[in-house]
Amino acid sequence: MSSGLIKPQTLKGFRDYLPPLALAREHILEVARQVYRSYGFTPIDTPALEYAEILLGKGGTESDKQLFRFTDQGDRDVAMRFDLTVPFARFAAQHFNEIGTPFKRYHQGTVWRGENTQRGRYREFMQSDFDTIGTDSNASDIETLLVIHDLFGALGFDRFSIRVNNRMVLNGLLEKLGLAERTAQVLRALDKLHKIGRDGVIAEMGEQAGASPEQAARVLEFAALTGSPHEILDHLQPLLAGSAVGEEGIARLRELFNAVATAGIATDRVGLDVSIARGLDYYTGTIYETFLTDDPTIGSVCSGGRYDNLAGLFTSQKLPGVGASLGVDRLLAALEKLGQISAASTPAPVLVVLFDESCLGQYLRIGRVLRAAGINTEVFPDSKKVGKQLQYADRQGFQFALIAGSDEFQSGTWKIKDLKSGEQLSVAEADLVSTIRSKLNSK
Repeated sequence: MSSGLIKPQTLKGFRDYLPPLALAREHILEVARQVYRSYGFTPIDTPALEYAEILLGKGGTESDKQLFRFTDQGDRDVAMRFDLTVPFARFAAQHFNEIGTPFKRYHQGTVWRGENTQRGRYREFMQSDFDTIGTDSNASDIETLLVIHDLFGALGFDRFSIRVNNRMVLNGLLEKLGLAERTAQVLRALDKLHKIGRDGVIAEMGEQAGASPEQAARVLEFAALTGSPHEILDHLQPLLAGSAVGEEGIARLRELFNAVATAGIATDRVGLDVSIARGLDYYTGTIYETFLTDDPTIGSVCSGGRYDNLAGLFTSQKLPGVGASLGVDRLLAALEKLGQISAASTPAPVLVVLFDESCLGQYLRIGRVLRAAGINTEVFPDSKKVGKQLQYADRQGFQFALIAGSDEFQSGTWKIKDLKSGEQLSVAEADLVSTIRSKLNSK
């Protein structure tokens, strides 16, 4: 006989976020906002749903297959956004007269793709994007790389690698090989090199792009070039001689790496990787992928590039753009795997113990004093045994407990208990804020 209870469960490809992960995700988003704002990027938002025609054909056949698409109650053909870049192109075209150019925006929001799930990949996930639209200046491409670099530094990573390439270089090669008309298919295959290997890429280039084994092998030989950025560019120069698009790509990359060196970016944090293609069809120039050096198997955690024609699908106004997207959930998966997610379930370091129920007002008052000083504080709501309250504090991840009874209130003191070391000391209330702040800063 059925109990009538509904089994609580999440859909495959989706996930719940318990406090430790939700706190870590909020921290990533807050840091990203600070970095974006420091460069002058301003926030926008767009709807989760778009007319299907807005999204279809923008990311390629794979993206079209992964769309969550349906007919709404108004019999409109709609789909849920699969990234934040295509909606931004629509937004810029629609609001061009209001925003002006160049326009620098950041957008943090949820997107949906009906793809096979794996570690760090879900059907619903959050992205944190920044873009500059309305200029084709290489300065914006260079700034994009600097933002990515500063973002990962601000997030506390010392070991990461930003790999850069330029679609113009790849397009120049395909032009020289007679594959210019099948660029999208070739580059989608090349983008899978790390997933399906050399033989798989050669086979897919043959099936999807009609490339001969010799042509495919040339592309892979080209993509396998290694060395410093300028060594690779020196090698590419004669190979692409005579291709205007290829030569422009080389020139833009030279300027980028020269500027990066002048800006003082460490050489081990940025490199030229000719194998990077980016699978989305709308990229036209510089492209970026960012890997955590301690675990590159997690895949790129921040990717993007230049897209000069995307907004042209919505307006005759020329609106070239460039930007990147931080894969928040992919980064969270990497942090989980690296053991860098705090187990704390609270954003407050201090718990005020409700020692004497008759003094509730005093406990609430001291909580307000600490919060006014910028110290997040929770007051326990029930007059349980102190041991039970301290167990709660330890389980939730508080760092300190404040304890006071009638004796302490008479003497104007509070007991501070360090929940990690077990040490306890009494301090005058007048010194409470400075003492706790000093202890937090020493952690």
